[in-house]
Amino acid sequence: MAQVVTDKFGRPIRDLRISVTDKCNFRCRYCMPKEIFGDDFEFLKREQLLSFDEIERLARIYASLGVKKLRLTGGEPMMRKDLHELIERLTVIEGIEDIGLTTNGLLLKKHGQKLYDAGLRRINISLDAMDDELFGKINDRGIGTSRILEQIEYAIGLGFQIKINMVVQKGLNEQEILPMARYFKNLPVTLRFIEFMDVGNDNGWNFEKVVSKKEILETLQTEFDLEPLDPAYYGEVAKVYKHNDAADSYLGFITSVSESFCSTCTRARLSSDGKFYGCLFAVDGFDIKTLMRDGISDEELTKVLTGVWDKRDDRYSEIRTEITEEMRQKRKKINMSYIGG
Repeated sequence: MAQVVTDKFGRPIRDLRISVTDKCNFRCRYCMPKEIFGDDFEFLKREQLLSFDEIERLARIYASLGVKKLRLTGGEPMMRKDLHELIERLTVIEGIEDIGLTTNGLLLKKHGQKLYDAGLRRINISLDAMDDELFGKINDRGIGTSRILEQIEYAIGLGFQIKINMVVQKGLNEQEILPMARYFKNLPVTLRFIEFMDVGNDNGWNFEKVVSKKEILETLQTEFDLEPLDPAYYGEVAKVYKHNDAADSYLGFITSVSESFCSTCTRARLSSDGKFYGCLFAVDGFDIKTLMRDGISDEELTKVLTGVWDKRDDRYSEIRTEITEEMRQKRKKINMSYIGG
């Protein structure tokens, strides 16, 4: 039976997000801008990444501390060789009730069947516009929306539960809110609108670029009949609405800028090279990989991980508006491509 572990604000640990690679085949400007992550950028070498054995070991220990949900992220997680083998190992861990994957979707036709057969059932797919040309500019690879829509249709056919994540930026793609909602209303997916966040140090974020949940919802309500739903569980991040005139079609909002959800955050994060982060906006990580490679026992590692969570006091989204712009600029947060979303 999992022990009850809580942080300084009484928040339990329930979700573990594991970055399996820092590589990605997109260069989205809010995550991995090409001028920073160019063709000569040095990503982590294989020996620097957590091995599947190490990931499985950590997942087992975190499950004993209360983790029930795992999410594999990147970079682009399907760029990690033989990812389906890791899925197979994680699905049988006692206490783990759910495993998800966050992806740009481009490789689903290549790997989707193997991932489904391995036990994966839930996928979050990033898509920021219906307009082909605009989406090609956003991912900075010239990859059009139609290619991702094909992958989504394929994944639906396999039986995956799918959420579509759209990062909305003022002056870039807010005009795509209604076209996205129109298209996905007719599919059994949840379309989630994510407020543009100041993750990392390279995406040129400022408050003027944020389209708030309130603004997005007002836009949607000009055309759609929507009803808010109660949270499905403690710590649910998205604020979910359902279409009153469409079955199995939902909209969600990730509101970390306008409506912070720090007070119920139950997420731990592992970077691809084995560091613990208590927050998407964290500055420093705790090196777990070195401890494991130095031979620490499971019992001692459990004590260490318990102590790390006990000390967790992250709540950046709650204090974002309390700190000055100069302080925010000086805060060197970890990049999303390294820690996962």
